[in-house]
Amino acid sequence: MSTFIPEITLNDGITLPAIGLGTYKLNGNAGAQAIDSAIDAGYRLIDTAYNYENEGTVGEAIRRSSVSRKELTITSKLPGRYQTYDKAVTAIQESLYRGNLDYYDLYLIHWPNPKQDQFVEAWQALIDAKKWGLIRSIGVCNFLPEHLERLEKETGTKPSMNQIELHPFFNQEDQRIWHEEHNIKTQSWSPLARASEVLRNETLQEIAEHHNKTISQIILRWHHQLGAIPIPKSSSPQRQVENLSIFDFTLNDTEMGRVAELTRPDGRINDQDPAVYEEF
Repeated sequence: MSTFIPEITLNDGITLPAIGLGTYKLNGNAGAQAIDSAIDAGYRLIDTAYNYENEGTVGEAIRRSSVSRKELTITSKLPGRYQTYDKAVTAIQESLYRGNLDYYDLYLIHWPNPKQDQFVEAWQALIDAKKWGLIRSIGVCNFLPEHLERLEKETGTKPSMNQIELHPFFNQEDQRIWHEEHNIKTQSWSPLARASEVLRNETLQEIAEHHNKTISQIILRWHHQLGAIPIPKSSSPQRQVENLSIFDFTLNDTEMGRVAELTRPDGRINDQDPAVYEEF
């Protein structure tokens, strides 16, 4: 299936699709089938992580697919327990072995784990892994501006991307503005908020009816117009196609503002504040 998806250029010159597939809890044969289905539907950006325990599943889907590896953008992430330099290098290698891949297009530090205070050391491992050809582009997840500033100050290299929790109930306006000012691309995890509540929201329903679209499509289009890259997860072939179909309409400024008004100070799904949260 041919689906038009715009390309986004990162600060290191690497390009990637403007929407991708999240794969959290897509495991085993069923997961491989779902990811293969998504690739058939037109997805070219696939997001996994060491701690999702499905890098092998993603690799199997790639092998099953009729789409060549070079046409895909594959992301994985370094877990918190491996942030010392040597452990990070080994974990990156292990990620590649699990997926049976020669390289990752993107590799991210999953959380800063500020109490450990080893994320700069981990970042140096990613910098070196990129030099060795194991990774094409390096970035982070869930980093606050003070963490991002330390990376560049202490290594001279800024991330190409910061993947953060971002959805209508937690729109991260200040963080997004900071990213834009510092030429770091924003990627959205849990873009649909992982909850049925957002799909029942009356404001979103009104906008969806106006455009003859689903609420999910409205939300994903909102992400795109914010300049963020959403990575919704779905194992349903029908929903996968639906989630890609967001590039044939535009939300006006009033509609964008109405969605922005849905944000909440306590909007995080699991109260995972990067200032204190520690990932294993």
